[in-house]
Amino acid sequence: MKIKAGISAVLMAAFILLAGLTPAQAKDNCDKKMQKAENNLRKEIRKHGERSSQAEYRRRQLEQVREQCGRDHDRDHDRDHHDHDHDHDHR
Repeated sequence: MKIKAGISAVLMAAFILLAGLTPAQAKDNCDKKMQKAENNLRKEIRKHGERSSQAEYRRRQLEQVREQCGRDHDRDHDRDHHDHDHDHDHR
């Protein structure tokens, strides 16, 4: 009976430790994905232009990464920048 309790305690401790590492690893993974998606967008804008199909594709990829990672704090900034550019298109 004591062996089962000991094994249970060890398994519980291992679970707690692993659960504590997972969010940090997930955040690091999301940070890397976000950085890569943002870099890809910047490259396409430089290479093909702000309104190119390549840049629009990279914007969609960036949005997907943001949704997957649960981050939406930069969306308003991007949307404002995007809307500002549309204002120039209609003049």
